[in-house]
Amino acid sequence: MRFLATIRAVTAQILIVEDESAIADNLHYALKTEGFAVTWKTLGGEAVAYITDAAVDLVILDVGLPDISGFEVCKQIRKFSEVPILFLTARTEEIDRVVGLEIGGDDYVAKPFSPRELVARVKAILKRTQHIDVENRAGSTRVFTCDEARASITYYGQVLELTRQEYLILKTLLNRPERVFSREQLMQQAWDSPETSLERSVDTHIKSIRAKLRTVNASTDPVRTHRGLGYSIVNKTRED
Repeated sequence: MRFLATIRAVTAQILIVEDESAIADNLHYALKTEGFAVTWKTLGGEAVAYITDAAVDLVILDVGLPDISGFEVCKQIRKFSEVPILFLTARTEEIDRVVGLEIGGDDYVAKPFSPRELVARVKAILKRTQHIDVENRAGSTRVFTCDEARASITYYGQVLELTRQEYLILKTLLNRPERVFSREQLMQQAWDSPETSLERSVDTHIKSIRAKLRTVNASTDPVRTHRGLGYSIVNKTRED
């Protein structure tokens, strides 16, 4: 309970990326009424530039923007940030929802929508992602520790001997525990030229990472395989 109280005490920063002023105004009002700090941008390029310099806790991102698509904006953001992204779009086809989630989106709301439902979804995403962050900082159940300054990762208190790609893959997974990353997303983070490599190379590195984790603790496998989707990781011990 103390963790959740800490989360509520912090004003979450929400970025709306929407070119229709009527929709943006409604969202702005609904979010401000619930105590969120809100910033509004109309172009995808502006949003990417803003996120590189400002602290943002969640992005509400329209897919149909005037300059570049919301999907492309999401891809650009995912190159340097794991900020939660909620897609907002008039597209209702299943393939669009699947694509949005596969490239790094956390949720998908189709227009027309209820502002109350959207705010509820925002709260649910923030509760889930910020609770994970608080839990990891507390360290009471954490089994991994990532020291980015030294480019090292410890597992159950033991420093892992990792190659560059293994370190970058594992660090990416640990930045968002329990979130599923596709092979392409992992390659974008761990390879200098991902377009020249095969996605199956990720599988090889994951296999090597698992082998090194087993040498430290053979009874657990924190790396999860999601068939047809990618990989995720658990960074806490099993609760009693």
